[in-house]
Amino acid sequence: MAISNLHETLLSYTLRRNELNLELTNLASQKQLATYAQADAMSLKSAQERSQKAYFQGIWENLEVSSTNDKKRVYNGAEYTDYTQIPDFEDAIDKIVAEYNDQLAELTAWETAIDSQITTDSAELEEVNAYMESLKSMLQTNIQDDFNYGLNG
Repeated sequence: MAISNLHETLLSYTLRRNELNLELTNLASQKQLATYAQADAMSLKSAQERSQKAYFQGIWENLEVSSTNDKKRVYNGAEYTDYTQIPDFEDAIDKIVAEYNDQLAELTAWETAIDSQITTDSAELEEVNAYMESLKSMLQTNIQDDFNYGLNG
């Protein structure tokens, strides 16, 4: 009877171990997806920033040259030495940065949660494996004792 109880307990731990391994595999896939999503967001952010820079450079090249200084150009009545000084440019870049910072913060939080779950599941898996080794040892000892009892009787 003790042997069957140990065997049944061992089977339940085997099931739990398999569930944990499956969950860890799924979490690894989710983590990879989160990493790709972060890289994609960073790529889109850079592309939008480059697009805005190109747009404002085009505007800059078509502006009138200042009458007081040929290195400055006039935009909305003010003189600037570079397209990056135009307030609309700074606002456009700030908007892009703010939009993607929120998205990247969410993706980072998601990846952190996945890492936490991976750590928890890995610790539980180690514990289950230790219990299984103990149960296997007890099962082997009980079978050996039962066998020896019949021979010595």
